[in-house]
Amino acid sequence: MDDVIVVEGLTKRFGDFVAVDHIDFIVKEREIFGFLGPNGAGKSTTIKMLITLLHPTSGSAKICGYDVVKEPHKVRKNIGVVFQDRSSDRVLTGRQNLDLHARMYSLSREEREKKIKEVLKLLELEGLDNIRLNSLPEGVRRRFEVARGFMTNPKVVFLDEPTIGFDIKARRDLWDQIKNAKEKEGSAVLLTTHYIEEADYLCDRVAIIDHAKIIAIDTPDNLKKSVGTTLISFQVKDNNGNGLSYFIDKVKKLEWVISVLEEDNPIILNVERGDGRIPDLIEFADKIGFEILSIDEREPNLEDAFLHYTGRTIREAEGGEVSKISRRARR
Repeated sequence: MDDVIVVEGLTKRFGDFVAVDHIDFIVKEREIFGFLGPNGAGKSTTIKMLITLLHPTSGSAKICGYDVVKEPHKVRKNIGVVFQDRSSDRVLTGRQNLDLHARMYSLSREEREKKIKEVLKLLELEGLDNIRLNSLPEGVRRRFEVARGFMTNPKVVFLDEPTIGFDIKARRDLWDQIKNAKEKEGSAVLLTTHYIEEADYLCDRVAIIDHAKIIAIDTPDNLKKSVGTTLISFQVKDNNGNGLSYFIDKVKKLEWVISVLEEDNPIILNVERGDGRIPDLIEFADKIGFEILSIDEREPNLEDAFLHYTGRTIREAEGGEVSKISRRARR
């Protein structure tokens, strides 16, 4: 498959603040590529550079072979964009919004009618298109914006936090509709999100981005596998007053413990040969004066991968908590 997005050393500074810091990535045809990271990580700034709304400070980016700085008009002809902030005219109906967008791209009347029919079906909006947007639920209005993003047969569609503010059911419904639209239209999709489940469910590959840098890029499954094969999460009670750090130091020395991912309580261990390790851990804790209060064994998820690569969870990053250096301690 051809590369539809090629980014090399892309950087954006606002004075002394570095919003995007020398990032590199490639997006292939028909691929859903996701940026996973907290608010402020640089996701939306990257999108704005790629869709020609911001000039990079340095580095380069090409969309379908066109340079975003030197050939912005050619870039815009090949992309569809769904902004994080709602941008439809709520006084107009859904159909009128779609028609207006198509007119801006100089589609003929016949082309407009054909495409409107297609995207209404793709996003399950048939029968809702002649209602003013301000009379429709938020989730439906958002689906019209996603439909608009596919209106002009774009080679690449940019979705900036497409389901922010949605409830679980509405979010999952839109995920399925985005997948369906991508398959039917043949477009590549670049998605930004801070929802772990969204990146895992939708994306063929994910770039973990934090503090303006891309930390890792791979498929969701490979990112999860990079953490390990089995994780044990548990809470302990200190019966002898030795302190949690004492327990952590001891548990790191166990030959079957690969790493300690989380050193708070609950503690998360990446272990070898997970079967049978829970009894071993309970026995070990008891021997050094600690009591296991709760324990769970599971396979790694994408949240664990984010923690593994960045040293903090998405929730902590959203809350502005300081990363703990010790969290990625390895043997």
